[in-house]
Amino acid sequence: MLELVITLIAVAGVMGLVLLAAAMRVVKQYERGVLFRLGRITGEPRSPGLTLIVPFVDRLHKVNMQIVTLPIPAQEGITRDNVTVRVDAVVYFRVVDPTSALVRVEDYKFAVSQMAQTSLRSIIGKSDLDDLLSNREKLNEGLELMIDSPAVGWGVQIDRVEIKDVSLPDTMKRSMARQAEADRERRARIINADAELQASKKLAEAAQQMSDTPTALQLRLLQTVMAVSAEKNSTLVLPIPVELLHFLERGARDPAPAGERKKEPAPEPAPPVEPLPLSGAPGLDAVTKTPELGAILDQPSTEMR
Repeated sequence: MLELVITLIAVAGVMGLVLLAAAMRVVKQYERGVLFRLGRITGEPRSPGLTLIVPFVDRLHKVNMQIVTLPIPAQEGITRDNVTVRVDAVVYFRVVDPTSALVRVEDYKFAVSQMAQTSLRSIIGKSDLDDLLSNREKLNEGLELMIDSPAVGWGVQIDRVEIKDVSLPDTMKRSMARQAEADRERRARIINADAELQASKKLAEAAQQMSDTPTALQLRLLQTVMAVSAEKNSTLVLPIPVELLHFLERGARDPAPAGERKKEPAPEPAPPVEPLPLSGAPGLDAVTKTPELGAILDQPSTEMR
């Protein structure tokens, strides 16, 4: 009899240990446990640590409370200025209400992913290409608001949304490169023209200063000669004053003084040309008579045999 009692106690102890092991659950620090008893939620979510449930009656679902990094696949769309682009992004979110994340949505990760893709397509259609390339912070805020509005009811909070890359067609890249090159060339020409204007003003001031002091012009010519001769070349520079060129030009125009100029005789006028009537030439009434022609006509005519 005693042996039977001892055996029953041992069996009961073993069964108790088995039931205790089946009832024990460990919830990690970054998790929360939602208890379902006979299909209904019971109590508040279990905190991290060791917790007990009723075996074969309760179901404990653990929900990760860490921030989840969810990449959004590249979405292709047309911007407001009719440019085809491919945009991909990444969403950072976390669960703030584990009960709603399990009850109100079947798979909150898949739901957030689909909502992010739809919102990204909507953002592409409402934005210009320049906004996608340069004003990403504003687009990130708008995309975060679009995803966070329905996610609040799912017990999910969107922490951050970032647009990673914007892919453009090759033709658009070449067009943008040509536009940037033309803009740089325009700025270079403007800067060059501004430099020429400033240099011309400074040269005008220097010329005005040198005109007041002719010695400065001579010193400048000597400096130029020294600069050329310092390069060890065979070029010979002979500075000629501008006044000397003016003197030579006046001498070429006026080679003799006004008092010593000789007056050349006026040319004799040509003899007048008189018309001479011709009776023997058919179709001609008169020809022009010159001294040589008159001498020929005055000679007696001879008969040709």
